[in-house]
Amino acid sequence: MHITQGLKRAALVNGPGIATIDGERRHTWHEFADRVARLAGALISLGLKTDDRVAILALNSDRHLEYYFATIWAGGIFVPLNTRLAPPEIGSILTDAGAHILVIDDALQSQLANIADHTTIPEHIIFAGEGEPVADLIQHEAFLSTSAPVPDANRGGDDVATIIYTGGTTASPKGVMLTHTNAVSNALSSLAILYDGDPWTYLHTAPMFHIADCQWNTGVTMLGSTHVFAKKFVPQEMLELISRHQITHTALVPTMINMLCQVPHVESYDVSSLRKVNFGGSSIAPAVIRRARQVFPNCHFIQGYGQTETSPNIAMLLDKYNTDEGPFAGKIESAGQPVFAMEVRIVDVKDEEVPRGIAGEITTKGPHVMRGYWNKPEETAYALRGGWMHTGDVGYLDEDGFIFIVDRLKDMIISGGENIYSTEVEHVIYQHTAVADCAVIGVPHEKWGETIHAIVVPKKGADLTEEEVMNYCHQHLAGYKCPRSVEIRLEPLPMSGAGKILKKVLRAPFWADKTRQIN
Repeated sequence: MHITQGLKRAALVNGPGIATIDGERRHTWHEFADRVARLAGALISLGLKTDDRVAILALNSDRHLEYYFATIWAGGIFVPLNTRLAPPEIGSILTDAGAHILVIDDALQSQLANIADHTTIPEHIIFAGEGEPVADLIQHEAFLSTSAPVPDANRGGDDVATIIYTGGTTASPKGVMLTHTNAVSNALSSLAILYDGDPWTYLHTAPMFHIADCQWNTGVTMLGSTHVFAKKFVPQEMLELISRHQITHTALVPTMINMLCQVPHVESYDVSSLRKVNFGGSSIAPAVIRRARQVFPNCHFIQGYGQTETSPNIAMLLDKYNTDEGPFAGKIESAGQPVFAMEVRIVDVKDEEVPRGIAGEITTKGPHVMRGYWNKPEETAYALRGGWMHTGDVGYLDEDGFIFIVDRLKDMIISGGENIYSTEVEHVIYQHTAVADCAVIGVPHEKWGETIHAIVVPKKGADLTEEEVMNYCHQHLAGYKCPRSVEIRLEPLPMSGAGKILKKVLRAPFWADKTRQIN
């Protein structure tokens, strides 16, 4: 399996068709394929060799998609960076990935000086934004025009195509190595469920650095369909794009769906073209689905469950199960059934499979499972022990093969579709000189699913305020990782016999009236 085969097919079967729409800029599939081959040659002229990494720090755009394919066409590895990270975090990732080429746009170029304080690389910085860069950077269009098209490097199979960094259970993020087989098999299994035989016009409105949207770089291209780009999610602007370009498909998180439904005079927008929404990152309330179906009357909502390590889909829940009435009532609380060409099993602490209805760790095996974590062989071996990817999520299978998630082994908080690891936040809080102990947990929130709550025990005699803890976090972490609430406790946190903080005890009061602790 080769990611670039999808691009070649698109140019073959729909060459004159529109490949990308970004504002007033449009390219056909013939043009897009030519630009990718030229851009690959330009990257090689900078010294890019097989398996070298090209990182991008940019909002959604057609150029983001061009660098995805051009890097892979040239034989390199594409590394999309989370635009919401703080400069120290970005610098750490660039160093870990060894990315000697960085692509940046208008919105993020102001961070370059601060990023440079935290890394000695990259060697080459390309400006893929509009207008003039603020620094002496390589300009995208001029850079592309310097090269003739080069042949496809024909990388494929188990060759790594992308490294996507995800927060780790330690302070350092982990680079998930996804292969050509991962990307193509995920696209095929997803399309087997979502494809309805008619052309697509897909809107990239979720961030392209996130696997939830990045997966559709490959899938939409394989169809020879049209990519439309929103730089970021703004509800009213998204509705306008759906109307203007007759968008048929997109990927969202439930909070986005809810926000779209709350736009004033939402009924005045023509959204009749929207046929499928692939959503994930959290469950969705029946009331939100009911409202969404009123706003988008021709649309089916397909839930996806997975993680970056599984590229990402493990399971999907068809639209017909998004109900709390009739014969399918109750299935909406599930994560769906496993997608095609993969296996799922629930295991106990001894890695032995448990019967249906019994909770254990969700594990999965198949072509969708990552090659491993970049530069982390021990963590890779642990995650893939026994040949199965251990998700860290606790759940059970019902008699129909639906996966129900009931808890998580990893103390991950999902807020508005973003994964936040509590230990990463705790690592920062512990660095405050007045902090003796702390625990970070997710607490329920009507809009975001969960928000971050920090419980902090100050050192004896120290004068520590909630505001001080929050301000300290904002100095060292991306905003979305910072606690939204802080509780100062003078008594010790509950501990297990082994000396571990009992987060389950801390979470219990907040989730007492909730039926599902993972939102």
